[in-house]
Amino acid sequence: ASLLFKSLAASAAALLGTSLFLMTAHRLPPTQPFLVPLFGLVYGGVIGAAVTFVAWQADLLQYLSVWTNGDFSGVLRGRYELLWLGALMVVIAWIVADRLTIMALGRDASIGLGLDYARMLQLGLIIVSVISALSVVVVGMIPFVGLVVPNIVSRLMGDNMRGTLPFVAASGAILVLGCDILGRLIRYPYEIPVGTMMGCVGGLIFLWLLFRRPSHV
Repeated sequence: ASLLFKSLAASAAALLGTSLFLMTAHRLPPTQPFLVPLFGLVYGGVIGAAVTFVAWQADLLQYLSVWTNGDFSGVLRGRYELLWLGALMVVIAWIVADRLTIMALGRDASIGLGLDYARMLQLGLIIVSVISALSVVVVGMIPFVGLVVPNIVSRLMGDNMRGTLPFVAASGAILVLGCDILGRLIRYPYEIPVGTMMGCVGGLIFLWLLFRRPSHV
């Protein structure tokens, strides 16, 4: 299949999967918020098992293992141009950033401030699904970037998305680039996929965020 068809199919699958996750997560007891990440792990495991089964049936397990370890070796001319569509979605996210910040306050607070919560939720899902799908199709899966970078920036600069979005993008790019360079140097002239390096570095940063005590305590 062409890269355009892959991107469209991945965007549709990401939108469908995220919508199904949110629909199911809303049914969880609101008094037990820790069930949401637990359900996310189970949900991701089920999807991963289904993908592995399909890859096994189609004799694509090796291709799947390469795809789940993102690297830049396959990013050539004719394969990365669709990322400009992802850049366009980032611009749209920056335009509606103030509304997305209000939406993060919760459904009741958003409606009370005059925001169309359902419409903004749909727009946010489309933006996230398209950007994630395009990045994964072109580069592959790179873990922890969307987990550690926004948390660090929000701790330093607050939750105003319009103000933090450029810093999140720049910090994520610098972190991924640093891991890619490190992966090229450790076993030179061979290369460790950036997804593997990011898994190690991002895991350490994530553990630091979990166990780090606030400075005022």
